[in-house]
Order: sequence, then structure tokens, then C-alpha cells
Amino acid sequence: MNTLSAPLPGGTWPLGDLTVTRFGYGAMQLAGPGVMGPPADHDGALAVLREAAALGITHIDTAGAYGPRVTNQLIREALHPYPASLHIVTKVGAVRDQQGGWFPARQPEDLRRAVRENLEDLGLDSLDVVNLRLGDAQGTRPGSLAEPFEALVELQRQGLIRHLGVSNATAEQVAEAQTIAPIVCVQNMYNLAYRQDDELIDDLAEKGIAYVPFFPLGGFTPLQSTALSAVATRLDATPMSVALAWLLRRSPNILLIPGTSSVAHLRENVAGAGLSFSDEELAELDNIGH
Repeated sequence: MNTLSAPLPGGTWPLGDLTVTRFGYGAMQLAGPGVMGPPADHDGALAVLREAAALGITHIDTAGAYGPRVTNQLIREALHPYPASLHIVTKVGAVRDQQGGWFPARQPEDLRRAVRENLEDLGLDSLDVVNLRLGDAQGTRPGSLAEPFEALVELQRQGLIRHLGVSNATAEQVAEAQTIAPIVCVQNMYNLAYRQDDELIDDLAEKGIAYVPFFPLGGFTPLQSTALSAVATRLDATPMSVALAWLLRRSPNILLIPGTSSVAHLRENVAGAGLSFSDEELAELDNIGH
């Protein structure tokens, strides 16, 4: 049951034949420091996931590389058997080393193993959405995605994956993926101050494809802007709340997956994303990224 007094901000958006709340939850921060190992507060991590579901969130983002495998196992422990309305989106294409580094793992056998591990850890027979993670820890990299994406398409034909997406992708890679098979989402770095994908977002919106910004609040370097702080002060809100609300206003196909390991912070994020702006405030915020 939704424990908020109002619906989640932003409404819903389709991922293929699935419908998700535009305000979702990203599970990355539930793992230990550096997204490695178990959480310091195991019960607290389960409580955050259960609160997300109780708030009415139906889009949870995760990856086998988080932990590795930790967040998927926490999701299963907290929420399995899953409500029919809840949809889990995962990523494949990267692995971790003992020092916490992120390395590409996009050979067909890497991807088959990753999909099997996601299914096992989440307790599923089929994954709702799988994003192919491209590039590297420093960002996008040019080049064809045909071989790894076709490997995922084959797993989709086998019934192990319902829908496909891409992550950390260039516009050219997004276009190439669409020549191979339909995609339902693109997950790239984007926020109020980092606006490189403006044209791509608008193009995807016309095609009914979701755009999911990772690091919507700046990631490991939180957003800082005098204009952002000024608008937040006038609205008696936090800068992060304003940044989330701006993303929901930016385009109807943008889905939010802010992460947190705190129930209180989760509820603050949801409430903050429902802020309203005047035209003048919206113009101030739009200028930050330009």
C-alpha cells in the first residue's frame, strides 16, 4: 500500500509492455563502501527496499556488479516474491576486481554468465529489463556494440530477458542498438549541470523510449551551483530535491533512480521530487547546464 498522502511525483512511463513509476529507486548504495561487500546495516538495507515498495515505487535499478551480487541478493531477501507491479532493471557488461575496480566484461560468455547470476540472485526465471553497460569507468567510448548486444538478443529469444536497453552509450551506439533489436531505455550520465544528452533525450521521447539518468545528483561529486542553491532557498527545499524535480520536468520520458541507504532520505527524495517551479525559476535552473 502507498504510504504517501499523494501519488509519486511524475506519474508513470512504459518500458515496453511494462509500466513503471517515473520515480524509481537505485539500489547501488545498499552495498558496502565503494559498492563492495555487504552493507554495514543489513536490516537497514532491507528496510529501505521495503519502504520503496510501500511508497508505491515500481522501478528498482540494480546490477550484478554492485557488491558484487550483494544488492541483488538484498532485493530478493527484502521483496521476493515480488508484487506483479514491481519491475527490476539490471545491467550486465562489467565486473569488479578485488580492489573495487570496474572492468568491461562484454564477451558473449561473460554476458551469459552475468544473466544467469542475476536470475539466480534475484530469484527470477526471466529478467524484466537488462541494460548492456558500454564504455568504461571513465565514461562512454565509441565503437560497435553489435557482438555483445546480439548476445543479449539471443538470451531474449530464449526467454531469459523480457526487454533490452543500453547504458553508458553514445548516441551512435543507441542508434546501432535499435537497428538490431528494440530497446526500451537508455541509462546514461545526465543531471542539471551535465547536459550532453539533451538532443538524445528529446529523440528518445519522440520514440517512446525511456531515458534514465545515472548520477542524477552528481554522483561521487554532488551538484554544486549558486543558482541551484538560490532556487532551493526560495522554495525552502534542499538543492538535491530541486535537482530531482527539475529532471522530472525536463522531459516526460526521464525516469529517476536516486539511491540511498536511509529510509528517511528515501522519503525526502520522493517528497522533494514533487516540487513545482515558476517559469522564472525553471529558466534559472535551465541556464546552469548551459
